[in-house]
Amino acid sequence: MSTSPKIISNLRERFITELQATFSGKEPRGLYEPIDYILDLGGKRIRPVVALLAARIFGDGEDMRLGMPAALAVEVFHNFTLLHDDIMDDSPLRRGKQTVHEKWDINTGILSGDLMLIQAYQHLCNCPNTAALPQLMQTFNRVATGVCEGQQYDVDFESRNDVTIAEYLKMIELKTAVLLGGSLEMGALAAGASQEDADHLYAFGRLTGLAFQLQDDLLDTYGESASTGKLKGNDIIRNKKTFLFLKAMELLGPEDQKELNRWFAESPADPAGKVLRVTELMTSVGIPGAVATLRDQFQAEAYAHLEAAGGDAEVKVVLRDLAEGLLQRVS
Repeated sequence: MSTSPKIISNLRERFITELQATFSGKEPRGLYEPIDYILDLGGKRIRPVVALLAARIFGDGEDMRLGMPAALAVEVFHNFTLLHDDIMDDSPLRRGKQTVHEKWDINTGILSGDLMLIQAYQHLCNCPNTAALPQLMQTFNRVATGVCEGQQYDVDFESRNDVTIAEYLKMIELKTAVLLGGSLEMGALAAGASQEDADHLYAFGRLTGLAFQLQDDLLDTYGESASTGKLKGNDIIRNKKTFLFLKAMELLGPEDQKELNRWFAESPADPAGKVLRVTELMTSVGIPGAVATLRDQFQAEAYAHLEAAGGDAEVKVVLRDLAEGLLQRVS
């Protein structure tokens, strides 16, 4: 029986303990309490866990001394982006709880978010391997810039009717995948890995992130709500032009293209009929298979990069098992 789930669970628990101590009890509470709140909302903590695994691949010990600062940096940064995204989207809920700007106010959300970004850099500066700090900072800056660019592309695409598949893939790469790749790269660098090995882990994470997002898009339309925890067809209801929509527009005939476009220009009070018909149109041109093919292509490329990286082969197996669990979800 694989020991990967136990190792991953232990890393996650150790990380959460460190995370909870980061801002606890600091003053002024009006600044720090919202940070405690969003960091405490949960989540899978995938990014810090893979950062810790990357560091362990290259010799970090049980105390996780080398990788923990990088893990904290990526998780604090990730939650900073969520806090500000919620303000931009005027979202009332995050993981089933009130968003920071709803529970407090917009000014609090902006200021607490700003401090989280500063603290992410501070965590990086705490890395014991000071020789790696220039590379760590360069990686963090590159990744953080990419995330902001991806968010802007996502906003721009909402008002465009000519988004291409290549543009959509670039957007999800920047918005989602580069931070997963950057988490691995920074974890590896913090533990003294060569830039070549760190680059392989970055590519593994980036491609895994792309595959994961495609799987997530697929499950939004074809998964079961009871299993995914999401409203089935939510992307269709919101007229979100994911890979499924764009590929369907490429494959459908002219009349069906017009119908699909009509559906994506409407927001009926009862969306059930819309979800059903759009799903039928997508299924008619084999969209589930097209998504799975591209997902599996990214996944295979990701595993090739993981294989090419040096380091502890046994820990690389744990990292692969973690990715496999993400990518092979059926619900």
